[in-house]
Amino acid sequence: MDFRAILTQHKLVVGDGAMGSQLMARGLPGGVPGDLWNLERPEVVEAIQRDYVQAGAQFLLTNTLGANAVALGRYGLAERLEEVNAAAVQIARRASEGRAAVLADLGPTGELLEPLGTLSRAKAAEAFAAQVQALVRAGVDGFIGQTFESSEELWIALDAARQACALPLIASMKFQPVKGGGYRTMMGEGPDRLAALARELGCTAVGTNCGQGIGTMVGAVAEIAKLTDLPVLAEPNAGLPALVEGRTVYREDAAVFARHLPELYRAGARIIGGCCGTAAEHIRAIRRFADSL
Repeated sequence: MDFRAILTQHKLVVGDGAMGSQLMARGLPGGVPGDLWNLERPEVVEAIQRDYVQAGAQFLLTNTLGANAVALGRYGLAERLEEVNAAAVQIARRASEGRAAVLADLGPTGELLEPLGTLSRAKAAEAFAAQVQALVRAGVDGFIGQTFESSEELWIALDAARQACALPLIASMKFQPVKGGGYRTMMGEGPDRLAALARELGCTAVGTNCGQGIGTMVGAVAEIAKLTDLPVLAEPNAGLPALVEGRTVYREDAAVFARHLPELYRAGARIIGGCCGTAAEHIRAIRRFADSL
């Protein structure tokens, strides 16, 4: 499916919602990577994605946020990289029923690049290249690099995709509000670096996900929109996580999303989905808003 065409044909494109928190709600044990359920519990992954399509999502993200060689290697699963990523694409294709594009989800390795950490740029590039090539072979419609807090690592991930194919690329980073105003990643980078990276890589869209609830994300989206002419992606959490009786809960329900969607759109968001804690009802609220435009 042509994701670029979807962007040009709609005032607001509706994305999908969370995967990790939904897997945990369906029994994923602690310490088990969610990507592994592409092989061990594919019916659960497919049910989550099918719910999003039925709620009105126009694209699905593959369940591969942690399916690069470095992240899988921490669980002794690096040798299963090809089958984990290929299965994720097959599952999303089945769930989409031809009604939604399938975008490959690239996430951070979980390691810091040298000199702050021990991960070399060469090893990171090799890890992302292996994942990207597996996803291209499986037949995705595009790539999104998301939840990154280092623009350098995001660059490495999306550059691997750029070298492997001519599919659409989306760059997304995780920002938080800082004292005194503005937004920064954990590494101290702001939306200006993200916008520059997206321009340099020839991305189709750019934006932010995770780290914030929908109300807080409005300001970050507005900053990004001032820095780029590209469509801006927003994927907020269902609020900040809280620990209640040993469970992680997110308290922003679909009604909260519905209240904030107009201001998020006015701030410049043209692609809206959900991140941690969101479910099909959140996507349904976005769909209703998109249909009202």
